[in-house]
Amino acid sequence: MLKNFYKKHGEAIHVSLRNSFPIFHEIADISIVLKKLESNGSLSAKSLLALTHIFQLSQELKDYFNKDFLDLSEYPILADLFSGLYTNKGIVDKILVCILDENTIDDKASKILQSIRKQERKLEQDIRSKLNDMLHSSTYSKYIQESIVTIRNNRFVIPIKEEYRSQIKGFVHDISNAGSTVFIEPISVFEMNNALNSLKKEEELEIERILQELTQLFYPCVEELQLDVNLIGKLDFIFAKAKFSQSIQATIPLINANKEIRLKNARHPLIDKNNVVPITLNLGNDFSVLLITGPNTGGKTVTLKTVGLLTCMACSGLAIPCDENSSIYVFDNVFADIGDDQSIHNSLSTFSSHMLNIIEIMKYATKKSLILVDELGSGTDPLEGANLAISILDYFKELGSLTMATTHYQELKHYALVTEGFKNASVEFDISTLSPTYKLLVGIPGKSNAFEISKKLGLEEAILNKAQTLMTSSQIDIENLLKNIYDDKSLIEKQKSEISQELEHITTLRKALEKEREEVKHQKQNLIHDAKIKAREILLDAKQDADNIIKQMNTLTNKRDLENARNTLNTKIKNVNLMDKLENSANSDDSKDVLDAKEIKPNMEVFVSNLGQNAIVLSHVSKSNEVQIQIGNLKMNVPITYLKRMHATVKDNNSCSINIHSNTSHISKTKTIKPEINVIGLNVEESIFVVDKFLDDAALSKLQTVRIVHGKGTGKLRNRYSSISEKKPTCKKFSPGNLWRR
Repeated sequence: MLKNFYKKHGEAIHVSLRNSFPIFHEIADISIVLKKLESNGSLSAKSLLALTHIFQLSQELKDYFNKDFLDLSEYPILADLFSGLYTNKGIVDKILVCILDENTIDDKASKILQSIRKQERKLEQDIRSKLNDMLHSSTYSKYIQESIVTIRNNRFVIPIKEEYRSQIKGFVHDISNAGSTVFIEPISVFEMNNALNSLKKEEELEIERILQELTQLFYPCVEELQLDVNLIGKLDFIFAKAKFSQSIQATIPLINANKEIRLKNARHPLIDKNNVVPITLNLGNDFSVLLITGPNTGGKTVTLKTVGLLTCMACSGLAIPCDENSSIYVFDNVFADIGDDQSIHNSLSTFSSHMLNIIEIMKYATKKSLILVDELGSGTDPLEGANLAISILDYFKELGSLTMATTHYQELKHYALVTEGFKNASVEFDISTLSPTYKLLVGIPGKSNAFEISKKLGLEEAILNKAQTLMTSSQIDIENLLKNIYDDKSLIEKQKSEISQELEHITTLRKALEKEREEVKHQKQNLIHDAKIKAREILLDAKQDADNIIKQMNTLTNKRDLENARNTLNTKIKNVNLMDKLENSANSDDSKDVLDAKEIKPNMEVFVSNLGQNAIVLSHVSKSNEVQIQIGNLKMNVPITYLKRMHATVKDNNSCSINIHSNTSHISKTKTIKPEINVIGLNVEESIFVVDKFLDDAALSKLQTVRIVHGKGTGKLRNRYSSISEKKPTCKKFSPGNLWRR
């Protein structure tokens, strides 16, 4: 069940981070109202508004949760609660139209009520008009005490001076306290007042009828109203816990079955988060009794309260203020004897009050209990108190419960040092400033530092010296040993903290560097990608221009025009070659393909990056870092920087032949190329650019037939080459696997 609480808590935290916290309005206790509904009774306007408010709040909560940006499948528990809320827009609209507030029914509640109130207002106006005429008439004005129309006993009256009461015919309804004024209802408005009161009675009856009619709307919704109240309460509780946990920066603890308390940087939730000193401890793994020692006001009691409070919070389904992966065991009881309950009235001393609490704890404690005891054995003879405390702690250890206790007794410190299942701990104290640091040091006993504190406070040196001489040599040796251990532990903890901070700093730097490296890598990839796209766009434009020029050349007869077209075409081809080199350079992986001068030897097969062709090395590397290579029948010298490792070839390959149709015999030969090109290893898009350029070069070189060697694959390349040959004016015929000759 506790895990289910934490699941709801976690869902509420996640929803609130994305959608803020829902607003919960106060709702009235409707238990009596629901009983009236069950007995078919009639409700007041106030009760009807209270029920309506529940439906309104239910609708607001459903609207809060059913947002488009929320994936309800991520919150299955909350989804069940929110979906269970019942709403009824028809009832809400009807009530809000009829009832203005808990004391007022709107005129529009019924046509009869509207008519009655219209008559009332007209009749009231007539009565006031008639009485005002009397107040301001010359006949009656001298009798009037004050020129106002007022109401007594639900009837309109006028104030008359007591000595003239007999001058006005009518009924006396009231007399002022001083007796100088009488309030008379003139006989002339008597019937009108009667008629007005009659209308008011009709109004009351109509309002009762309307309220009964509105109440009947809720008769079928009794169970739904009770369900809404329960669900609203649960949701309010869940989100209140979530809001509280955010305010104290709490986390959801792990629940263990090993009867352990593992707290990492735990903070007392009632201490200012900017001033609180966190504690870290493990209880229940290697030991079940933790004995905390140290000076007064050092934080021993706060440590007990922190552990007890956080344990109770966790067992109640609340998140606790500590680091993630802290773990709590669900105890059957948490017992605490903290504070001084001495009582003069009950004749209880400090020792007696503590012992009564201890006895009560021993009655009900089990192996699944957590026991917290402050100043165990204090308030009596130190020797007897220490031995009694040891006996009590032994009892709790044998029982199997987890125990934390504070003390000043040396005997308890020594006992914890040598007894299995016990562990010493201390709270740090800065002697130089006489102030506690509130840091918990597990593993070493603490010192009360009575002599040092007294000396700092100004106690005479002679008194301190005498006090020290009264201590036995064994006590002094043990105290010195404890001091050395304490100092070493403090130094280790300080160094540990510094190392932890440095590691955290290093981790932060490493993450920042990794992030920066990834960003640089991503930027590099983007730049290369953008450059390749731009290069291909330029390449496509250049090839399109070249195709257009070749078409023009087929129609030109003037020698000068042909020469100009040839020069323009040469320029375009140079641009195409340049873009090919750039693209090949961008696609190459220098770190993998680059060859060292020592690796290059004669008869070695290499890839020439600037030519985009495989070649055979014919010579050793010269002093100018060049080698002679052979590509087909062509031999040339190239710098070794253009030589890369041989590209892998595909064994299963295919070929196709294209017959070149050319009327450009009068054009000078611009380039000598092989009648064959190998595009094995290139994808469709890459090979299209290479083949398109190759066909243009073949046309300029007046080759009649060329051959394209490619991988067999799925046949996409062969189909694309066929499509190219149909569109290019220089291609006469395409044949897969054969040579076509004119």
